[in-house]
Amino acid sequence: MSLLDQSVLIDLAESLVAAARRAGADAADAVAVRSISLSVEVRDDAVEESERSEGDDVGLRVLVGRRQAVVSTNDTGHLDAKALAERAVAMARVAPEDRFAGLAEPDRLAREIPDLDMVDPELPSVTQLEGLARSAEAAALAVAGVTRSGGASASSGVGGMVLATSHGFRGAYLASRHSLAMTAIAGEGTAMERDYDFTSALHAADLDDPGAIGRKAATRAVERLHPRKVETRRVPVVFDPRVASSLIGHLAGAINGSAVARKTSFLQDRLGARLFRPGIRVIDDPLRRRGLRSRPFDGEGVAGRTLAVIEDGVLASWFLDSATARELGLSTTGHAQRGVSSSPSPASTNLHLAAGTRTREDLIRDIDDGFYVTDLIGMGANLVTGDYSRGAAGFWIERGTLAYPVSEVTIAGHLAEMFANLEPADDLAFRYGVNAPTVRVEGLTVAGR
Repeated sequence: MSLLDQSVLIDLAESLVAAARRAGADAADAVAVRSISLSVEVRDDAVEESERSEGDDVGLRVLVGRRQAVVSTNDTGHLDAKALAERAVAMARVAPEDRFAGLAEPDRLAREIPDLDMVDPELPSVTQLEGLARSAEAAALAVAGVTRSGGASASSGVGGMVLATSHGFRGAYLASRHSLAMTAIAGEGTAMERDYDFTSALHAADLDDPGAIGRKAATRAVERLHPRKVETRRVPVVFDPRVASSLIGHLAGAINGSAVARKTSFLQDRLGARLFRPGIRVIDDPLRRRGLRSRPFDGEGVAGRTLAVIEDGVLASWFLDSATARELGLSTTGHAQRGVSSSPSPASTNLHLAAGTRTREDLIRDIDDGFYVTDLIGMGANLVTGDYSRGAAGFWIERGTLAYPVSEVTIAGHLAEMFANLEPADDLAFRYGVNAPTVRVEGLTVAGR
């Protein structure tokens, strides 16, 4: 059987749903997940580790009235559908009642499965992955100032999902994934600095050149040598695209329907309110061709659609699955995600902050004293209160130029004020699951010595 053939998993999911109904479930859905991966790690031109993993996992969710239970297994070769279904139904009957639990509304289910070009038919061999990693490492070590390799890694794989429900939905999709990363170290002893670069894509042809990845990692590491401390002050802060996306990630967490329903989001009362400057848009698109988080339907079978969660600076929508939507008196936005051992919960897909009109250089040019952030440390964003405080490194801005490297500082503010004072540049590139261009935020506290 081909590793890309999901017919056996589809049959298995359907048999679990049928067994659940026979066992007394009022409704049920079954998820089957396939995962195949191959990875290689190289250091000093020698392979340190080579790993392959492969497996299928299945999960069954049953509902008895408004009580639900989930069971899962990875022993798909010896699965007893009847026994698993009976166990799940027995668990559901003694579970606490959840008046919002249930399958998605039938009229929201995907009727067609669009082709999003998510599968690369050619997966590389171990030898090819080794070659990519070695090329990236060699390019990094060739840069003046780099003293050693922090390691290079290359990986590829395929993952997919099958979903079957008792109200008639049947769907399946697969997505491949390729990645390449390099870490370079510059300097010696206590003056060493490290940095990295990486590339990830569904199709190998879309990966960045390994030489470019190595050189970028090396250049970044060398540029960080001999960092200075700075005095604590309140200044404009410019976030490099690789860290600017974290701000949009914090927004996604705060507008997640689960957090809103639990009243654990500082934005829980702000639907319809202005959060950003006019003209700013934040868009989630599960249907982007070759998108890293693309999918034709969500974890409940609801059809994917493009959603502007921020429209002209205004908070226009939460991320919702069916249960959180019912709790909030709204309709699902088709953002349910799930694993085999859990019930659905909302999450973003391909999320991005739309590009602005000014260049990165324009954002920096009029800053006499400020901070350009290239690296963030820690998880210091409190989505309950909105308080923001994270360790950071980067470059100090003087008279509109990057003057010298800075490390061991903390940037602090409040997310609501940061969103309100955020300006995006025009250099948006789709490299991650959450993407943003360079962004400038006014009036943050940079705490140094």
